[in-house]
Amino acid sequence: MAQMLDGKALSEKIFAQIAEETKILPVQPCLAVVIVGEDPASKTYVANKRKNCEQVGFRSLEFALPAEAGQAKLLALIEQLNRDDSVHGILCQSPFPAGYDYDEPAVCRAVSPRKDVDCFHPETVGKLALGEPGFLPCTPAGILALLDDAGIPLAGRHAVILGRSIRVGKPMFSLALQRDATATICHSKTQNLAEITRQADVLVVAIRQLRFVTADMVKQGAVVIDVGMNHLKGKKVRGDVDFDSVAPMASYITPVPGGVGPMTRAMLMQNTLTAAKAMMQ
Repeated sequence: MAQMLDGKALSEKIFAQIAEETKILPVQPCLAVVIVGEDPASKTYVANKRKNCEQVGFRSLEFALPAEAGQAKLLALIEQLNRDDSVHGILCQSPFPAGYDYDEPAVCRAVSPRKDVDCFHPETVGKLALGEPGFLPCTPAGILALLDDAGIPLAGRHAVILGRSIRVGKPMFSLALQRDATATICHSKTQNLAEITRQADVLVVAIRQLRFVTADMVKQGAVVIDVGMNHLKGKKVRGDVDFDSVAPMASYITPVPGGVGPMTRAMLMQNTLTAAKAMMQ
């Protein structure tokens, strides 16, 4: 049976470390979160980020715009936050409401790269692709932290990433290569998918399809990282991996909830701390 990669426990250690660093800073790190519309999942994420800011001693600002506010008003708010030197990180919560004029790539470009703690600005993405120093995308960085904490190396191993999103799949591919893994990225058009996933020493699954990965898709002894967050009735959350069938095959596995999710928020706090330190120089 697989060992659990406990993201909740590790994130608490990271939050404690960040809180200790924050105490000795001459400024209080500040994260500004912008949410547009009334998406319930987004509201939950924002509430969790607020709690994490309180936990580590950050100042938390929240700006809630109605769905009909429009792109121009959103961009004006971002520019205001860009100019505010007391704000160190800016996060625009997605998804944006459908049926309006919101352009997510334009919103990502509007956030100052020095405050881009969510890592979607083209400059941030470019630095990652080139292997240059900069903010690391929160979810992939959290995955690396989990692997490091468990002493699981990527060098020389085959890392298969299922999903090609800008949030997880693409940056995870780049980071795996930087760790000297042989990396493969799969997506909805990949043929013979199970044959590829069965080759993975480390399998990262981020496709938002409930229990998509089953035991027949996993090699014995593989490390399985489930990034999926699928909301069921009764507020239950389950992953993209069929945990019950895959866990006996894997050497390590992340639970959902309690695996990658808390680590994503921990890395957001880490990026905000890094931004605050950089702005003091």
